[in-house]
Amino acid sequence: AVKPRTDEAVSAVLFQEFDAAMSAFGPFEPNPDIAVAVSGGSDSMALILLVDFWVRVRGGRVIALTVNHGLREETAFETRIVKEWMQKRRIEHKILDWNGEKPKTNLQSQARNARYKLIDDWCRDHRILHVLVGHTANDQAETYLMRLRRQSNLDGLAGMSAIRELVNCRLLRPLLSIKREDLRKFLSRAGQKWL
Repeated sequence: AVKPRTDEAVSAVLFQEFDAAMSAFGPFEPNPDIAVAVSGGSDSMALILLVDFWVRVRGGRVIALTVNHGLREETAFETRIVKEWMQKRRIEHKILDWNGEKPKTNLQSQARNARYKLIDDWCRDHRILHVLVGHTANDQAETYLMRLRRQSNLDGLAGMSAIRELVNCRLLRPLLSIKREDLRKFLSRAGQKWL
């Protein structure tokens, strides 16, 4: 019989997997300043806690970036909740607003492009070279299945890349091998809620 992993064992394995993923992205500057896209969902909340520990050990700092798309009434409330959580953890937090007229068609894609542009521009203005996003193994599987259904070619079926170069910074996905369930166990153990 296989012994189930305890929450403590999950946390230890999670830190090891995260550290290995970050090492593969290196080298980083001696005292890295790293931004993290934080929506407040379980994936990004776990990511910000992992990065906060990883960066502090290296004498750097982490900045949480939350994009307010202004598309739903709840968004302002959700960004305030995330800000409160970051303040309790003493993590610097910035809200980036998507202002102006919103597109009438292809909204999801346009919102994603606007989000990455806002983050990329903020990184340029604050000289941040690396921004992390919380895509997980679950997201990777979902991406593969959606592309398979659309009959993508072999390149498309490769899934999300762990590294994506934006204009001003690198977008890094260190959680692509980690399951959402393990991230949620980690958050529960850390006493951290999510949206």
